[in-house]
Amino acid sequence: MSIRENVERIREIIYRSAERSGRDPEEIILLAASKTQPVEKIKEAYEAGVRYFGENRVQEGIKKIEQLKEIRDIHWHLIGGLQTNKAKYAVRYFELIHSLDRESLADELDKRARKIGKKQDVLIEVNIGEEETKYGVKPENLEKLFEYSIKKENIRILGLMCIPPYFEDKERSRPYFVRLREMKEKLERDFGVKLPHLSMGMSHDFDVAVEEGATIVRIGTAIFGERE
Repeated sequence: MSIRENVERIREIIYRSAERSGRDPEEIILLAASKTQPVEKIKEAYEAGVRYFGENRVQEGIKKIEQLKEIRDIHWHLIGGLQTNKAKYAVRYFELIHSLDRESLADELDKRARKIGKKQDVLIEVNIGEEETKYGVKPENLEKLFEYSIKKENIRILGLMCIPPYFEDKERSRPYFVRLREMKEKLERDFGVKLPHLSMGMSHDFDVAVEEGATIVRIGTAIFGERE
């Protein structure tokens, strides 16, 4: 199938999943995870109507952003783990960073954003499955990190992100998505804030994520095909 056909099929699944849970499909952002994908394929996805693209690595993302800078309505998100020493580049190039997971990174993002007069939008990444190999703040430390980061003048927390453990049976991901949504709702209650975004769900389980409240689904393989 072509990238255009893949995008149309994914949008149809998002629409049906949103309807099942009584949600407005228009509030769900389809973000193409474009790690390792060439600029030509990103252009194909853009021509199929995708406007949000997520890169895992800062340097790779910057190259693509520079190559496509003539296209004004592309939104670039950083969806991979972020080293503190790359924060200044991330702030300069990415609209939304999905991977705030420690106080030192909050400090650096705030400092770098202040230097260029920007308020950097971020999501806090939660290591929802408490896996050694994954980035993210431990669930029990989320509230402390949120309380610390919300005081920073040059970062704006818009919600939470997670990557649950991988299961062949996507229904096994559901409890993790539910848990992230409940964490977001608790922060909203406890701190009297509105957090509009839940970034959760990937190619194999995004329909379940949408049913449980995802506002951003990060989809690579189902759009672009298997990575070479």
